Amino acid sequence: MRQSACLALLCAPLLGAVDWRAEFEAWLTAEATRLWDAREHRLFALDSRPALERYQQEVREKALRLIGGLPPVKTALNARVTGIFSRPGYRVEKVIFESLPGYRVTANLYLPGGVQGRVPAVLGVAGHSLNGKASATYQHAFVGMARRGMAVLAWDPPGQGERLEYFDAASGRSRVGAGVNEHQMAGVPGLLSGQTLARFFIWDGIRAVDYLMTRPEIDPERLAVAGNSGGGTQAAYLAVFEPRLKAVVSSCYMTRWRELWSGPGPQDAEQVWPGFLSEGLDFADFAFAAAPRPFLITSAIQDYFPIAGARATFRQLRRVFDLMGAEDKAGFFEYDDTHGWSKPRREAAYRWLTKWFFGREDQSLEAPFEPEEEALLWASAEGLAGGRTTRELFQEAASDRKTTSWTAERFRVATGWRNPAEGSLNGDAFEVEPGLRIPASLHPQTGGRGWVIVAGVAEDSAELKEILANGLSVLRIDPRGSGPAYGRAGIGGYRLPYQLNAREWLLGRSLVVDQARDLVSAFRWIKKGRPDDSVLLYAKGSLGVAALIAAVAEPRIGKVLVDSTLGRWGALLELPVHEGWDSVVIPGVLAYFDLPDIAKEIGRERLLQLNPMSPSGSIDRKLAAQPGYAPRGEGWSIRRATGSFFLP
Repeated sequence: MRQSACLALLCAPLLGAVDWRAEFEAWLTAEATRLWDAREHRLFALDSRPALERYQQEVREKALRLIGGLPPVKTALNARVTGIFSRPGYRVEKVIFESLPGYRVTANLYLPGGVQGRVPAVLGVAGHSLNGKASATYQHAFVGMARRGMAVLAWDPPGQGERLEYFDAASGRSRVGAGVNEHQMAGVPGLLSGQTLARFFIWDGIRAVDYLMTRPEIDPERLAVAGNSGGGTQAAYLAVFEPRLKAVVSSCYMTRWRELWSGPGPQDAEQVWPGFLSEGLDFADFAFAAAPRPFLITSAIQDYFPIAGARATFRQLRRVFDLMGAEDKAGFFEYDDTHGWSKPRREAAYRWLTKWFFGREDQSLEAPFEPEEEALLWASAEGLAGGRTTRELFQEAASDRKTTSWTAERFRVATGWRNPAEGSLNGDAFEVEPGLRIPASLHPQTGGRGWVIVAGVAEDSAELKEILANGLSVLRIDPRGSGPAYGRAGIGGYRLPYQLNAREWLLGRSLVVDQARDLVSAFRWIKKGRPDDSVLLYAKGSLGVAALIAAVAEPRIGKVLVDSTLGRWGALLELPVHEGWDSVVIPGVLAYFDLPDIAKEIGRERLLQLNPMSPSGSIDRKLAAQPGYAPRGEGWSIRRATGSFFLP
């Protein structure tokens, strides 16, 4: 059907008739499934140890690139012991070291007593406990290991325990919430720099090994890592990046993306590496990279990290270890309880480590233990390490950008731009990809003076009515991931825009770029049917960023008006607290340009930005005063703005 016939349709959106969010998530799942199937097909083709060793090297190289690399130099640890206390059978030293200059790591070193010679050591990595290494659960594990003749170096991850980075002195707590919230607040915008939060978690672990190497009590040939939940994550990561480790225990983390994808979905920022799935990786690859070093998976049958995925991953792991002649070094233990390092899983860890450290079986049960008061385990004077933060480190990485001239190739690389499919309108749905539709409504004007693509504006809004009152024809769309269908929360307490964008990152894409592709697709659909009509673009809120990207990718778009959108990506790293901009993050984009650079490329004759926003939710007054930007003045209206800016 020719578009001229389509334009006769006046489409009223029927948002209640279609679950647009479910359709988008199903489309994302189909994209991911294609990658999972291709990966598993490749794994089945690995049938010899040389082939596996080549694959291992490939995994290590990809992992290093995806996290944003590691620091090139190991700087001075500046380690110091700030206190010691003893208990029957072991003692605890309170330690502070610097994994990077001024980036302080607070730790406890548990040393077994009554042991002659050097002892094996375990990196005890904490999960998402608010008090980090001082969690009663983790104390049970660390003391249980120490009582079995192992040293344990346990430390606080960033944003937990003594390493709060958003500390509020008045309340004595994190301003945003310790653990998950601190990780999200620093880690999501940190992706703009081209680095991941995982990079710093991993580097802390590598430097923790360096610290153990300075201790005369430690046997450097008997080192392991063990942790649960977020600590299970770190244990799996360190299996890839730290070859000095001789054994690994990952509890309540290892699963498979095929099962995790939709329930509960992507987790913390350090657990999402952009491009992870598009590069053909999955959870099992953390263990594959370490093979044939002993690797134990311990799981909870009722965990939100799906047990079916853990079992499937172990089947893959067992096959790889069998091919390497090390079938006894792949271990799996499950227990019918919920998420956490419960006593059965801790005892499984003791058995595994005893077997590989001491060459004997250990069937003894964990002895009773009364956890220490949190303050007794503080390595810093008042339980707050201070020093540099991950946000500052991300900022420094982003500031290293070298100014170079704008090129189409740099734009393509920075955004991962792909030309959109040819769109088509059918009733209230606009198809932007094969099998993916978005809500749309068409409002053609008889004898109209041009077309406006409107995004981020509701169908029943006064703004849309004012635009139509200017005699402009309108195609209103809700690009994927936007609009009323996405008002519900995400899964497991995570924000929905974050989880949607996290899925896109894993697929090697970005949500705001795909939203820009939807805008370009809509533009090309109009131009195909009405090649002589001018087509303009109005977008509001976070979709303003998508409009800027679309205007660069498609220079035939006449004029662009964006309203109340983020003024600078860099501001997300500069301001300590932000909210509501997860969907506009493009990993690594600040290595190439910021939003004002895009605005400059579009040009002031084509672009007007109203109310440029700071991440705090207020107007960026400094930016609003510059040419090409404007705050909403007294008597402002969208009708006046579209009339004066869009019309001749």
